[in-house]
Amino acid sequence: MRINTKDLISGGLIVLFAAVGLWLNLDHTLGSARRMGPGYMPMLTFWLLGGLGVLVLIAAFTSGPNPLERWTKLDVTTAILGTVVGLVVYGGLEYLGYGEGNWRHVGFGFLAGLLVLSISPSWRPLGLVHAAMAIFALGLEPLGLVVTLVLTIVVASLADREHTPLGVLGMVVFLVALAWAVFIWQLDIRIPLWPTIL
Repeated sequence: MRINTKDLISGGLIVLFAAVGLWLNLDHTLGSARRMGPGYMPMLTFWLLGGLGVLVLIAAFTSGPNPLERWTKLDVTTAILGTVVGLVVYGGLEYLGYGEGNWRHVGFGFLAGLLVLSISPSWRPLGLVHAAMAIFALGLEPLGLVVTLVLTIVVASLADREHTPLGVLGMVVFLVALAWAVFIWQLDIRIPLWPTIL
């Protein structure tokens, strides 16, 4: 049997992330599909993520060898620096008491660390896609669905240099319309469409 090292590590990390997310979500009420509680969508998302992680793990045992590349000095430096910057931002916001709730401090810490991690070309896709998710989580309430989706899509598109501005614009229009149709029109979820800080 020839094991794909990248898929094995990736699948393991995905399953671990899903398990931690499900555990952290235990305190939230689930509700039903029609009247979703605050824990419903995260629970569904983490179950789907865990399932995808298991599929990646299974593929690791059938897709042949794919060894990990050696890390360059820039890769190691940005990983360490990103971790330090994220912890400093988190600690600074915690010390200053900025925002309501600890989750904002964690989110801004992650965002800062991931943006530093994105300096390395090897880490750029991972850093920018996850930074886009942090932007969505941090921006949804104050910036509204439309502005947050635009920022999320633009930052995530920077992870791949082959995206064209026209393609990104098309994705922005499609996903904003889809999100409005599903979450606002069909499910009647009460989230702001536009910035509330103006």
